[in-house]
Amino acid sequence: MWFLFVFAAAAVLILLISYVVYRIAFYSPNSRQNDDLNIMDTPQMAVYHDRSVEMIRTFAARPFERVWITSFDGLKLAGRYYHQHDGAPLDICFHGYRGTPCRDFSGGSAIYFNEGHNLLMIEERAHCASEGHTITFGVNERYDCLAWTKYAVERFGPDVRIILNGISMGAATVLMASALDLPANVKGIVADCPFSAPKAIIRKVCTDMKLPPALAWPFLYIGARLFGRFDPNAADAVEAVRHAKVPILLIHGEADLFVPIEMSRQIAAAAPERITLHTFPDAGHGISFLLDKDRYVRLVQEFQKDCLSGT
Repeated sequence: MWFLFVFAAAAVLILLISYVVYRIAFYSPNSRQNDDLNIMDTPQMAVYHDRSVEMIRTFAARPFERVWITSFDGLKLAGRYYHQHDGAPLDICFHGYRGTPCRDFSGGSAIYFNEGHNLLMIEERAHCASEGHTITFGVNERYDCLAWTKYAVERFGPDVRIILNGISMGAATVLMASALDLPANVKGIVADCPFSAPKAIIRKVCTDMKLPPALAWPFLYIGARLFGRFDPNAADAVEAVRHAKVPILLIHGEADLFVPIEMSRQIAAAAPERITLHTFPDAGHGISFLLDKDRYVRLVQEFQKDCLSGT
């Protein structure tokens, strides 16, 4: 009978470790996650800290309409709608892992405002005012993206023109959503520093934390399946873009220490006929806009103009 005890003890230990890593990697909210001013404390970001705070506060001061939808799995999801002009193109924006709309789009939103577009800033599941306690690295968020596009068409009419935008995990989310049956109203996708797949970025972060990915991944996978109730292998951006029907603009900093630029290169290589990749030398994670604002704005404006010109 001793082997049954050993087996039971091992099973309990595996479950315990899996739960702990689930809480660390996937459970939300965590600490100051929903604080707009909880800016990354990294040497690369420190240079732009004061400028970022100013942009965040400026964006946060803008009035918006609170909007809601219900997800495919019954969660009440929140968004912030900024109206400028009737009939204007609509930018739908998805923030990053443990991010907020004001923090992650404090700079990029100015592009859309200056172009006269209407904005729909999504508070992703398990973030801000949206329900849920599990971040699924785009696996379930891609279906939320689809739901928000359908909401937009229903609310603004069959002629609304939509551009999807995302940064970091939000960028991976909109790319994963590109393989779904998006409305024809979606004319293009802008993805800033996306990861190629949940497993790829999780294993990379494990390496950064000096944890052997081959050892850590099984516990993370079990934690996601048992406690998060999602399969982290169920979607990836590289495979999704092969089925995309719209043009895609990829932007990535060459000095990104969190999401390696090689991930965007893998994504671009999967569908070169519809994807354009632009890299920013010396730019860290999500700060290409801060490093070279003029070039960033020009790239996004030209891409969006091309996407919308034929409609």
